[in-house]
Amino acid sequence: MTNKEIADLIFSHITKDAEYYKNLYKDRNLSEGAIVTRYAPSPTGFIHMGALYASLICKKVAHDTNGIFFLRIEDTDKKREVEDGVSLIIKDLKDFGISFDEGVTLDGEKGNYGPYIQSKRKEIYQAFIKELLINGEAYVSFAKEEELEQIRHLQENTKARLGYYGPYAKDRNLTNEEVYERIKNGEEFVIRLKSKGDFNKKVVINDLVKGKVEMPENDLDVVIMKKDGLPTYHFAHAVDDTLMHTTHVIRGDEWLSSAPIHVELFKVIGAKVPKYAHISPLMKEDNGNKRKLSKRKDPEAAVSYYEEVGIPKEAVITYLMTVANSNFEEFMMHNKDKGLDDFKFDFKKMSKSGALFDLEKLKNISKNYLSTLKAEEVYENLLEYTKKHDEEFYNLITLHKEDTINTLNIERNCKKPRKDFESYSTVRNSIWYMYDELYKPENYEFTTITDKEEIINIMNTYMEKYFDANDTQEVWFDKMKDLASEFGYAKEVKEYKNNPDLYKGHVGDISMVLRVSVTSKSMTPNLYDIMQILGKERILKRIEILKKEYN
Repeated sequence: MTNKEIADLIFSHITKDAEYYKNLYKDRNLSEGAIVTRYAPSPTGFIHMGALYASLICKKVAHDTNGIFFLRIEDTDKKREVEDGVSLIIKDLKDFGISFDEGVTLDGEKGNYGPYIQSKRKEIYQAFIKELLINGEAYVSFAKEEELEQIRHLQENTKARLGYYGPYAKDRNLTNEEVYERIKNGEEFVIRLKSKGDFNKKVVINDLVKGKVEMPENDLDVVIMKKDGLPTYHFAHAVDDTLMHTTHVIRGDEWLSSAPIHVELFKVIGAKVPKYAHISPLMKEDNGNKRKLSKRKDPEAAVSYYEEVGIPKEAVITYLMTVANSNFEEFMMHNKDKGLDDFKFDFKKMSKSGALFDLEKLKNISKNYLSTLKAEEVYENLLEYTKKHDEEFYNLITLHKEDTINTLNIERNCKKPRKDFESYSTVRNSIWYMYDELYKPENYEFTTITDKEEIINIMNTYMEKYFDANDTQEVWFDKMKDLASEFGYAKEVKEYKNNPDLYKGHVGDISMVLRVSVTSKSMTPNLYDIMQILGKERILKRIEILKKEYN
């Protein structure tokens, strides 16, 4: 009984060999140095920050070299699959500007190296496995879970290394006759690699992030085909990356320990081992200690969090790039007219141990980003956000479109624009006082001048004697100085500081009275602009509200 007879018994339906597929999927016609990367998730339907981070790096690395970035769906583990899992992944990534040159799409596939869904590539994997069986580089194993458990217990008791290898790999020595009979009798089986590795020898991984890593060679007879005929992740990824001509495998460093297995699998199928870049996880500081960013513990670990709170995707991507490459922030600082596409990614600038995920820094980047947008852009984005998350405010900003844009434009088109908003969800709390429908002050934040009678007198005098909607800001402020003088306050702050005994205060104190009287807040953008938007009638109504509160 030959190896080929066993292989034909199992794979009678497989008529093509591995060489056929290697010839079918020709080398890519790319320029020298072009990198081919892939993002290869399981269809669980949940994209977390770690996945977004990895896919961003994969895309950036490929596109920096005019290479290819493709999407492959690794669905050989059907237990983890969720309904619409693939479309959710594609949509979530697209929301953050992560699109693919080829691979799985919402309505099928694009590209010449498919299928890009592993469950559709079953015959391809089996052609490679059949060849390994014929060549004696794989074998059939009937070991049941109870037997594997007994082996584990024995290894634990004798303090031996865990795994199915060497003397513990009992089915490795079955004769072809035994295998044939047991298959004919209907026994369930898997197919394992017949490893040639020596655990006492080293395999060197020249990792693009970690550097030179030496690890024991693989000697485990790992499963390469499960009972259902589908390959394990280990084997499928080796075949896929070979046929799809992936040049760089970029993945989480939890896979580094599996690298010796993968190196052996690439070699056993006669393929070139791709370059590996094992990236460290995003970390979070927790009571003085560092831990991995957790889907369970940290809301910000889910990409949906950023849509919910209204942090722009551009800010998230910018922040992730500052985490990915330590020199990106400096690049942006010195190249304000350039963007992400102008920056060259460098694996050597990545953290080897795990970068700290700082939500506050991300929010600060979001503030900076929002401050660079035109008021009309902020308004349109705010409309989109509030339509979904804040119907009341959506209706208000729709009704008062011009006033809202003008409010958002205060101190925006200047050398140092204001940075009031960290997200679209914080806009309402920042400008609520500009809407009469929301203007119900619970507290007036008066500071230096707190006497109720003086506050009312100042406001009455200002409206009767000084207010003119046609005033320029310069004329308006000159009138503020005159108002200050009329009530015994210095026209200039400097003047008051030089002679504090001569005055009750200074013009800034008078301005504060106006500011708080019309907004209830002590901290607002430019008061002149606010009053221009509100207009005389609305200001008078607010003074009446103030009087009722103070009577």
